[in-house]
Amino acid sequence: MPEHGGIAIPDEIAAFNDEIVAIRRDLHQHPELGFEEVRTAGIVAERLAGWGVEVHRGVGRTGVVGVLRAGSGGNRSIGLRADMDALPMHEESGLPFASRSPGRFHGCGHDGHTAILLAAARYLATTRRFDGTVVFVFQPAEEGLGGARAMIDDGLFARFPVDEIYGLHNSPLTPHGHVHVSPGPVQAGADFFDIVIRGSGGHAAHPHMARDPIVASAALIAALQGIVSRHTPPREAAVLSVTAINSNVTYNVIPETVHLRGTVRTLDGALKRRIADRIRAVAAGVALSHDVSIEADIRDAVAPLANVAEQADAIAAIARTVVGEANVSTDWRPSMGSEDFSEYLNHVPGAFFSLGHHGDIPLHSPRFVLDDGILPVGATLFARLVEGRLSPEA
Repeated sequence: MPEHGGIAIPDEIAAFNDEIVAIRRDLHQHPELGFEEVRTAGIVAERLAGWGVEVHRGVGRTGVVGVLRAGSGGNRSIGLRADMDALPMHEESGLPFASRSPGRFHGCGHDGHTAILLAAARYLATTRRFDGTVVFVFQPAEEGLGGARAMIDDGLFARFPVDEIYGLHNSPLTPHGHVHVSPGPVQAGADFFDIVIRGSGGHAAHPHMARDPIVASAALIAALQGIVSRHTPPREAAVLSVTAINSNVTYNVIPETVHLRGTVRTLDGALKRRIADRIRAVAAGVALSHDVSIEADIRDAVAPLANVAEQADAIAAIARTVVGEANVSTDWRPSMGSEDFSEYLNHVPGAFFSLGHHGDIPLHSPRFVLDDGILPVGATLFARLVEGRLSPEA
């Protein structure tokens, strides 16, 4: 078993790493947005089938599920999940294999996650040193479009039952090969909101003859910020961000409408619901005081992600054998970013972890670069989880 900078990579994974890197870079050049991952899903399905994995296409629209059985045919099962979608943004990385699709970019590294799970699937299909069933979940539309819910609603766990499920995310701002995992809340839940403020337009020189939605929108944005600072307990983490303001583009016209868009993030589902109620109440008050109408559409996008202790401990134990004790942290501070892996944990126990890699540019930046060096590391972690949790002696 070769050592890669102190990280123990199985010979089988090291042997086909160049092929996995090539797959990742091909996916990077051809990014697809949520529920449009037709080419990506096709590559995943073709590769899995070629390695002897049972393949199911079209789960949750463009999702792919692979099923692999080994050993005595025992009834224990484990799920491994990767997301496949890209972001609607331009790439400015300068890579020779940069996106060929303007306005589409794997700026969150989901191409890497897909490649990691493919590498783990190939290894497990080759070695089959486990007793039970592995379900490989290649999920569409993680970036706010509800891909996990779509797969679950399409019968994911009814058709492919698992006893537990695991997922990972790359992290460019932590040391290479460093694993962060801990029980309890680790990622925030998210709501998305769209607010429409309707007044009556007019000439900018005669504002008294209009009901100005611009002024009302300014008041509303200021009032919304007070929800976190004045209506949320100080020890409970919450974020409310207005991320878009759209209205008239002409200098001398007071518009009829203003559209606001934004997100709420919390680590507690009940708090998320209370903030949503408060947004509606604040909007109603601003509407009354500015003599406009305000419609607030608030959508529950992603549940908070809370790891189950048994599965989080299992990741930490396996990671120590792969990356070493010094490269495993079990005090993962919760992030206000969201991850819809949380939806799976509403149905089966499991855990999510982060895997560090070389880089100093954050996720979702147009200059983000995923380090291919973590592909064999992530694949090894997934593979060892399966071999450990589905060990014939367990």
